[in-house]
Amino acid sequence: MNPKLVPSDSPAPQFCVLLSPTRRGARLARLLATEQLRAWGLPLDPAALVVAELANNAATHGRVPGRNFQLLLHAVGGNLRIEVTDTRGDRSPQLHDAGPADEAGRGMALVAALADRWGVIQGPPPRKTVWAELALSAQRSPEPRSPVSGATCAPHEPPTEDKAPDQAPPLPPAGRTHSRE
Repeated sequence: MNPKLVPSDSPAPQFCVLLSPTRRGARLARLLATEQLRAWGLPLDPAALVVAELANNAATHGRVPGRNFQLLLHAVGGNLRIEVTDTRGDRSPQLHDAGPADEAGRGMALVAALADRWGVIQGPPPRKTVWAELALSAQRSPEPRSPVSGATCAPHEPPTEDKAPDQAPPLPPAGRTHSRE
């Protein structure tokens, strides 16, 4: 993972990260996007859902072994643009009429319903970029040249003994690390 912010002298705030084309990479894309939107002071919904669907599609349908997918977020004017680039340019997403019994096929319909605009940009080969734009309210747009600071995680709560079997251990408070006991 190689997240980066574009330098503050750029015209619009931007976040870009390369992730593995796996279910874990798709989940991480949603989590990183959520934290970045929170840091910019932008609403999380429906952007987090759009990122989740596009990243899941890149990990599921755009997967090529050994090649990552890229998540790019940028806020320009009153819009948030979400771009997910993968290396399967030969497979473009399609809107499907999924039936009630179908277990898949609703992802791009969800993106189309939540986004104001969406589309696909081909190339350079073998890549394709699936993008979606969401309108932001004028008072919520991030300032293009000023960094926004704030909490990026939930407050620390001490661990309890009632941990679910598949639950990860809690994160330590900022500035501290877990012991290796």
